[in-house]
Formats: sequence, C-alpha cells, structure tokens
Amino acid sequence: MTAFTGAKLMSADDAIVIDRLRLKYRAKPVLDDFSLTVPRGAVYALLGDNGAGKSTTMKVLTGQIRADRGTATVLGFDCWAKAGILRHRVGYVPDRPKLYDWMTVTEIGWFTAGFHKTGFQVRYDDWVQRLRLDPKKRLKDLSKGGYARVGLALALAPDPEVLLLDEPTSGLDLITRREFLGSLVDFAAEGRTILISSHSIAELERTASHAGFVKDGKVVLASTLDGLRSRFRRVAMRCAGVLPDPASLGTVRETVRTGRFVQYLLQDPDPVALDSLRAMPGVTDFEDQAVGLEEIYAAVMGTPPPTASSRPRPSVPAAAEDGYAEEEVWS
Repeated sequence: MTAFTGAKLMSADDAIVIDRLRLKYRAKPVLDDFSLTVPRGAVYALLGDNGAGKSTTMKVLTGQIRADRGTATVLGFDCWAKAGILRHRVGYVPDRPKLYDWMTVTEIGWFTAGFHKTGFQVRYDDWVQRLRLDPKKRLKDLSKGGYARVGLALALAPDPEVLLLDEPTSGLDLITRREFLGSLVDFAAEGRTILISSHSIAELERTASHAGFVKDGKVVLASTLDGLRSRFRRVAMRCAGVLPDPASLGTVRETVRTGRFVQYLLQDPDPVALDSLRAMPGVTDFEDQAVGLEEIYAAVMGTPPPTASSRPRPSVPAAAEDGYAEEEVWS
C-alpha cells in the first residue's frame, strides 16, 4: 500500500521519505535537492564531512526548521505540519544537547515526562541505570560523556518508533559507545527505525544496515551495506608487460603503483573484464578484495581514508623490490 505525500509515492515499508529538499541559509544552499528513503527497521548511517548538511536534515525531520522546498515525512506525517504528533513517536538526540544544567539527572527526567505519555518516567529511570548515570548528580557537574548519556536516555524513554541520532556517541567512552551502537541492532529487530549521523565509520559498519553519503547538501550515494560492498572492489596485481587500461574495468576511484605492482579501487567493476585481466599474459599475483566502509567513504567523498592503515597494501612479498617509488593517484 502506498500514500501520496505531495511529490513522491511513499510505501508503507518506508519510515522516512525525504524528496528534493532545498534550504538556504543567508543565501547559501545548505540542502540542495536532498532526497533519501529510509525503510522501516533499518539502521541507516548518514555519513558526510562537517557542514555537509547532516545536522540540518535532522532538524528538518524534527520540525525545528522548515525547508524552502520539497517534502519530508516520518511515519507518513509531514515533519513540519505534524511535528506535535511525531514528538511522541520519534526520539531525537542533537549533536549538542541543551538541558537545564541546574537540574539533577532524575529531575530532568521528571520534568520532561510531563510532556510525554504514561511510562516515560519508568523507561527513563531504566535507561539512567543502563547508561551508568548517577541519578542525584546535577547536569552541570557531569562529564561530556555523562551529559551525552542523559540526552540518550531522554530520547529513548518515549519508546520511539523512529530514532534520529546526530552524533549520539560523541564523548562516550569506548565500552559505552560500542554497547550503545550494538543495542541499535536490537532496537531495529523490534521494528524501530534508526537514522544515525556519526563520524565513527568503522564502528557503524558493524551495526548499520544501510548508508547514505552526503556531500554539499546532496545525497551522492545511498544503498544497503551489502549493496555498497558489491559495488566497490580493490584489485591488485603484478604486471610484467604493459599495464591494462583501468577504465575498461570500471570507474577508477584510486590508483596505487609500486614498481610492477598496481592497485585499483574500482566502483561498479565489470566482472567479465576482471576475469579477462586475471588470465592476461604477464599478469600474476592477482587479487580481488572487498573494501570497507571507510574506503568507500573516501572514494565517494574524494578524500584520503582517515588512517593509512585502513587501506590494504599489496600482500605479495617484496612488493617494492623493483626499486620504484610508490605513486598514488586519487580520482
């Protein structure tokens, strides 16, 4: 069953539908034909550099900002017109929560419960315990991580169908961060939908079911994680003769040469062309490897990976024995 949302047909299987959003701030485009569909039950990672438009998107979805053009719906409701209804069905953690710092952890939960339905306080107290918070401590005396955990507890207490999380693990210690990200899978298994913006790309790879890459206010690539992994491959080989034309293999995102060894990071590789290359005379030590989400992010965004160690190197012994300097080219 589908419903017409004004510009785009929305499926009952979609929790969030954003269609061609445009928003300017001081005449500068912040969102530029931004479109994204998040299916129900997904853990959807929204990835992009600072200033790409991720936080603005979250504010549109929570009814804090009205877009200049386009539509945005959550659970079939317009995010601006029906923000009051969605407040009881959507949990939200901003990147910088602003709370009444003079209150204690318990008091902020009691205060917020007055704006929500029955059961909020009980669930909030449970999350305070699970997140290892001191109920009697004032918010102004909490660490950055403790303050962030209060925001998480408040967002989870309404028992929301949709969770919008903008850098929710910022300031959390390693153990708490991994426990929380791991719990997102359990939330999704219960039928909840999670849209999470984060810089912890490697950790999200273990949790997310989908990913969308945001650049300059646009979604430039969106897919399931399995779909992304199938579209990007790293091919390495030793070539004794003339190097093959990499353009025939797929879209080349990166080239690394070390002597007679060459690596290509390919998007949408041609399997027939790869098989032909493997059998080509003079080509040995051929490897075809999957790549991680960090490498895909770097390829799509046009920036080097966060760490040099995240990029596999040629595994063939004595890769630099020919004495050539390494050359690296980013497409």
